[in-house]
Amino acid sequence: MPGPTVVLVHGAFADASGFAGVIRELESAGHTVLAPPNPLRSVAFDASVVGDVVKAISGPVVLVGHSYGGAVIGQASAGLENVAGLVFLAAFGLEVGESCASVQQPFPPPLLAKTVAPTPYDAPGAAGGPDLYVQKDGFRETFCADVPVDLADIMFATQRPLSAAALNENATAAGWKSKPSWFLVSEHDNAISPDAERFMAQRMGATTETIDGSHTAFIAKPVAVATFIRQALR
Repeated sequence: MPGPTVVLVHGAFADASGFAGVIRELESAGHTVLAPPNPLRSVAFDASVVGDVVKAISGPVVLVGHSYGGAVIGQASAGLENVAGLVFLAAFGLEVGESCASVQQPFPPPLLAKTVAPTPYDAPGAAGGPDLYVQKDGFRETFCADVPVDLADIMFATQRPLSAAALNENATAAGWKSKPSWFLVSEHDNAISPDAERFMAQRMGATTETIDGSHTAFIAKPVAVATFIRQALR
């Protein structure tokens, strides 16, 4: 029987191309990998999009979410029988009735709170309110401090916004309550507090490790992150 398909779900201010190194590592080890686009419009809508992708896959799936993508896989996986495990990479693991904004409130605000800015226009396709972007000044330090400056400049220019509505939308399901979970904490994360990440990992009873890296440590250290993901595949 073939092993589980890995479905990688990117987070805010990024797209699936950031998983390139991880995809190479997993595929070279014989795993099937998909990295669909995450619309970044609302937790429920984005989860429905990812859910449709997963439902179309024959056989078991391991869902991997980075950052806001964690909120999406937590919501989507609750209703997906073929999801065998969840992997959170410096991600949100939300409880029902909790949002990406509210879960962080007990912890010191990360640098992102100072470097993110709203658009002067409403977010297209979202429930209302603006889109959010990370500003140029502070982008690398906030998001990807362990990649070269020229790559960080490209990541800034190509970033995909998250709607403010999605940031504040409460989860209505939590798949980690019924599925085994793994959580990789980024020790030098300036987008989500590492303390918040450890709290969410402990709450879900996840198999947890820490990586010496930024919010996007999977870009700088794809071998280590792919090795972590393969724990869930076993």
